[in-house]
Amino acid sequence: MAIKTIPLSRLETELRKTLHECAESGETVVVELPDQRLLAIQPLSPQKEDWSIDELLQSDPRFQALVAKSKDGRRNPFDLRDRGSVND
Repeated sequence: MAIKTIPLSRLETELRKTLHECAESGETVVVELPDQRLLAIQPLSPQKEDWSIDELLQSDPRFQALVAKSKDGRRNPFDLRDRGSVND
């Protein structure tokens, strides 16, 4: 698997380009943060993405709590009157 390392400044200035390159090449991008931590961005195939979401739902209690809270919460419809129409 190919890995490319870039500074955070490049990701900030060329976000769309960097993400597109990552998705197209299949290459993992490691971002060097200013405090010397590293962050990896890795493209996922649709099958792997589905597996990742299932794994998250099954194994992360914080995510499960967030989903439960959302399900129990009140639903408010979107009010677009003050924001203009979608076709503006």
